[in-house]
Amino acid sequence: MNIHPLAGKPAPAELLIDASKLERDYYERKPDLTDPNQLVSFGTSGHRGTSLNGTFTESHILAIAQAVCDYRHTHGIHGPLFMAKDTHVLSAPAQRTALEVLAANGVEVYIQQEDGFTPTPALSLAILAHNRGRKDGLADGIIITPSHNPPSDGGLKYNPPDGGPADTKVTNWIQHRANQLLHPGSHGLKRLSFEAAIKAATTHAHDYCRPYVEALGSVLDLDAIRAAGVRIGVDPLGGASVNYWEPIKEHYGLNLTVVNPRVDPTFSFMTVDHDGKIRMDCSSPYAMTSLVKLKDKFDVAFGCDPDADRHGIVSPTMGLMNPNHYLAVAINYLLRNRPQWPATAAIGKTVVSSSLIDRVVAKLDRRLFEVPVGFKYFTPGLRDGSLCFGGEESAGACCIRRDGSTWVTEKDGLLLGLLAAEIVAHTGSIAPQYKTLTEKFGTPYYTRIDTPCTPEQKAGFKNLTPASVTASELAGEPITAKLINAPGNQAPIGGLKVVTANGWFAARPSGTENLYKLYAESFASQKSLDAIIKEAQKMVMEALKG
Repeated sequence: MNIHPLAGKPAPAELLIDASKLERDYYERKPDLTDPNQLVSFGTSGHRGTSLNGTFTESHILAIAQAVCDYRHTHGIHGPLFMAKDTHVLSAPAQRTALEVLAANGVEVYIQQEDGFTPTPALSLAILAHNRGRKDGLADGIIITPSHNPPSDGGLKYNPPDGGPADTKVTNWIQHRANQLLHPGSHGLKRLSFEAAIKAATTHAHDYCRPYVEALGSVLDLDAIRAAGVRIGVDPLGGASVNYWEPIKEHYGLNLTVVNPRVDPTFSFMTVDHDGKIRMDCSSPYAMTSLVKLKDKFDVAFGCDPDADRHGIVSPTMGLMNPNHYLAVAINYLLRNRPQWPATAAIGKTVVSSSLIDRVVAKLDRRLFEVPVGFKYFTPGLRDGSLCFGGEESAGACCIRRDGSTWVTEKDGLLLGLLAAEIVAHTGSIAPQYKTLTEKFGTPYYTRIDTPCTPEQKAGFKNLTPASVTASELAGEPITAKLINAPGNQAPIGGLKVVTANGWFAARPSGTENLYKLYAESFASQKSLDAIIKEAQKMVMEALKG
């Protein structure tokens, strides 16, 4: 990966967005419907884009919001809709637009009081709390966020009544209907003025924060954190969790410091990411440089992305932990310190997460549930109790409550950050926990590489089969598995995974760019990982040629 000269340095003025232009373009720019890139497109995390190139505009949000209303009506969802937004510039106008449509359709909508921000897990908790014990009048939700994307971006996600990310059937339905509504002359779009919508009897100010804060003690041993006096540093990265940390600190009596409480739509306080862009990626050492510099002031520190569904853990001795390493530590700790969790509940991971997790889970005689990339695959299990933990290599995870009941069915960055503090409270330090795992199971050498490819090659990933890989060895080891479906649920992984006893690679196309993502891992050495990468790239190209 090429590292930009500005990576890890404070963002210069020329990188900062023009917030006024972004909002002006949001209202004034109309999508070019002959350009497929400017249509509504739900990826793994909803519809994302920017008003600067016509991919995220008022027209898109009007269409998506009406499509959500139509979906609700068609599928018998008649309860309230909980709506959240993060701190990106485009999130506020997008929420206003969505409210205009929802109110016109008579939907009971709950938005954060005082025009505040709401983390994704707090919205999931609100949906599940409303729906608990109900069969009718079920609630669902909309989250206005492009996650950790650059400040110029906007995004919208839909969460159905299970509280988690919508599955592909749902998003395809909404996407199809929204693109119908985008076309001039289409019928069915209802809309009020914002002034009428905000005053409508169906629009309600809601406090998402207090219920979330008060319920956290059911998931974490916060008493132990307080008793141990763990020194905690938190950087919300200017995101939606910013107003949650002081209530958490006060409610549980924690020794917690918010190192950066600023909310700035330009995110000017960020250090630049690896590619020269401002990106609030709490798993990136470049974006997290400011917090890593403070690591010696705290026993543990962590950051969350703008919608607070992802986490980045900073240890005094290790700096920013690799997300895979922390997931393995967290899983090992939880399985040993949650006696009320059902023994039958599995650990969920994605096919591109580290196999260190597999080894930890096997040693503790628990079941592994391996799925394609996408947290939506964990939602049913977290809700019905068949999963006790679900985690992605991209630093998103969640677990059940201490008593074995459901917490939320979304990724929860606040939870995973505070879990690191609980681990420190009970063990003294988080770094030795990872060292112990590598002594038992070996050191994982892991990487992800973005490799350019043509649109035709990208499309070819859909046609791959195990037979597409003719090789019998990878980096000198016999190949034990060639996968196009995830072992846990047999869902297509959208690419290919090749496995040996001590290494693997997986390749899947990017949803937005002409490249494919190559993930690889070796438990032998860096040299072995390099060999896996080289051979994997050759195997992938040969397989795509057919």
